[in-house]
Amino acid sequence: MEIGYYFALSALLFCVGLVGVLVRRNAIVLFMCIELMLNAVNLTLAAAARMWGGPDGQVFVFFVIVVAAAEVVVGLALIVNLFFRRGTVDVDVPQLLRY
Repeated sequence: MEIGYYFALSALLFCVGLVGVLVRRNAIVLFMCIELMLNAVNLTLAAAARMWGGPDGQVFVFFVIVVAAAEVVVGLALIVNLFFRRGTVDVDVPQLLRY
């Protein structure tokens, strides 16, 4: 498969995630859209590493996956805590993040 298809797919995934972040108001959906954008960047880095033949992109992908895993743990814990305290995860609700 040609390398351009990987870049096109990653651009499509990033656009879908960006539209999801801009349109949706549910915190969990926003979180999933951000993860989709991170994975699109990972695909771009891996494709670029394949194109240039160096391991740099794969190292960056590994680093981003580790950071994203930590982000998922902290983010989901915050969202679940907000849901139990406020009863909603809608980001348009005033004072959602206020104690």
